[in-house]
Amino acid sequence: MNPGQGQNGANGPGRDSDIVNLVRQGDVRAVARLIRDFDDGAPSAVADLKQLFPFTGRAYVLGVTGSPGVGKSTLVDGLVRHVRGLGLTVGVLAVDPSSPFTGGAILGDRVRMQRHSTDEGVFIRSMATRGHFGGLSRSTRGAIMILDASGKDVIIVETVGVGQDEVDIARTADTTVIVVAPGLGDDIQAIKAGILEVGDIFVVNKADREGAERTVQDLQSMIELGRVSDLGTKDWTPPVLKAVGLKQEGVAELWAAAAGHRAFLHQGRSDYYQRLARLKAKMEIIDLVKQGVVDVILKRLDETGELEQYLDELISRKTDPYSLSDKIMARVLAE
Repeated sequence: MNPGQGQNGANGPGRDSDIVNLVRQGDVRAVARLIRDFDDGAPSAVADLKQLFPFTGRAYVLGVTGSPGVGKSTLVDGLVRHVRGLGLTVGVLAVDPSSPFTGGAILGDRVRMQRHSTDEGVFIRSMATRGHFGGLSRSTRGAIMILDASGKDVIIVETVGVGQDEVDIARTADTTVIVVAPGLGDDIQAIKAGILEVGDIFVVNKADREGAERTVQDLQSMIELGRVSDLGTKDWTPPVLKAVGLKQEGVAELWAAAAGHRAFLHQGRSDYYQRLARLKAKMEIIDLVKQGVVDVILKRLDETGELEQYLDELISRKTDPYSLSDKIMARVLAE
């Protein structure tokens, strides 16, 4: 059987109800194909996800984010190795930057975590942001659902570091890990980006470098100042850990902290996190509706040729983007 051919013939399992069952059975090719089809915007993939949704909600979703160069991928690789040693299955979604011209992942062709490539208990997928702000691909939530429904115990989402927009992961993950490194100005960036409010665990990676202890102390001080947010006082105080990912140092401690945060969430006694859960659900609905509306409007404008006309008017300065936006919205609301 060819890799792209499923048990249902040349067209594979992707276009009939069997793909839902195959994904639930953990079939790697079915999982990979459905993620690909959903990322490509196939309507049939959306229908498949609707069927899979009732079978989600069991997996533990761990988000890992931080600025470029702090060693996120190395830490994730170590986490995969550690979690597999505990007998748990793992799915990894590595969200890479997109080409502004083609929409493809700039880093998508690189080989990630080669040591796990033959491990049937690990599924790794690199995804492009496709210009989506916030650090997550627009398809990332769907991919998480697919991996969840396939039976993965832990899903690790490694996001591209994009400064102040790096907040979407906190709306999606159960636990958000912020990775920094000494000597890169991450303590200052943390204040600017406001990531203190979204981080559940902070890791100073490359802790064998000079200045690591100072970075730890600075983060601890800032976390204490940021324990109150719009949702109320946080019952969880984010720990600040040290790690050296290349040497596998601190990885076990990171997982222990993540497990502690997960246990805290499952207590179900925190008003703060009950409100946070509702906020996450609200933001997910808003994001999907916004994207759906944008897709419909742009498709209509493209089909009628109006989009090109509007672009010409904008480039020639015959109008401005705000007036064009008002004009488009007025038309949509009038229909």
